[in-house]
Amino acid sequence: MLLNDFDFSLPEELIAQVPAAKRDGSRLMCLDRASGAIEVCSFPDILACFQLGDVLVLNDTKVIPARLLGNKLTGGKVEVLLVRPHSGAEGEEEWLCLTKSTRSLKEGTIVQFSPGFRAEILAPVEAPYRLVRFEHSGDFMELVEEHGHLPLPPYIRREDDVSDRSRYQTVFAREKGAVAAPTAGLHFTEDILQALRDKGVEILNLTLHVGLGTFLPVRVEDIKTHRMHSECYSIPQQTADAVNRARAEGRRIFALGTTSTRALETAATANGELKAGRGDSEIFIYPGYRFKIVDALVTNFHLPKSTLLMLVSAFAGRDFILEAYRRAVDERFRFFSYGDCMLIV
Repeated sequence: MLLNDFDFSLPEELIAQVPAAKRDGSRLMCLDRASGAIEVCSFPDILACFQLGDVLVLNDTKVIPARLLGNKLTGGKVEVLLVRPHSGAEGEEEWLCLTKSTRSLKEGTIVQFSPGFRAEILAPVEAPYRLVRFEHSGDFMELVEEHGHLPLPPYIRREDDVSDRSRYQTVFAREKGAVAAPTAGLHFTEDILQALRDKGVEILNLTLHVGLGTFLPVRVEDIKTHRMHSECYSIPQQTADAVNRARAEGRRIFALGTTSTRALETAATANGELKAGRGDSEIFIYPGYRFKIVDALVTNFHLPKSTLLMLVSAFAGRDFILEAYRRAVDERFRFFSYGDCMLIV
């Protein structure tokens, strides 16, 4: 299976640069795998697609303002992007980071973000990351919240602003640690979630801290040789018990987003039992994969040749997905993180 098998033509003006005026104001494309039907409607119409006893599993990760802008002691500008914590010496805050500057950063370089908040660039580690040690007075994450910027995806060609602090975050975000949002969840409001509960839908949570791997391009032609970057996940015992009970009773499991899907499928046993606990997900789902947990998927529209497009192609069939994407382009749907939504049943 080749990388070009997952390519499609997308006009640049369809890449959403800002969210819809209302959180639930996006459009919705519904795909029925059994009939091959494709329906275009509005996002609130998703309520009609659920029935009593369905389970919706959402990812409660919270995006941190992981983009830190500072200066070397010599004055040069440096950008440090937090990726994930690293186990440093006791009392030290060390992270794997991406760094950007006009000149390559030497080991030992000091980057100042504010008085009392700076970083030392340590030895290179696994490419493309650098190990960075932070020196600070006060709580580290409070300083990140104060001085950091939300790391908007590279296809959003503008700087983040104050509105992104809420709109590039789900209403159910709780657990800090992601550097990218689980974007399918951005459409859901408290009212829609409550309407689902009133309809008898069981809403469960898990956590998968979305990493930069979601944006990194696939660089191999034979996709089977691609290796995913690791992302931390946690599945509560209550969620595992409820999912296993629903499966035993023949009720449908809806995954809210590809991130929830990856966590669920990573933690599934061979016979389809969901195991609670923490771990690292490196699962790569592409056509031929047999899903063990997920029966329906809520997702956004994804980049050409991306691992996320491969995942939804595995779930619904590559030809069906590419047909739906061509329809979305014709219908002028908005694409990617701040774009419109898709439901696959």
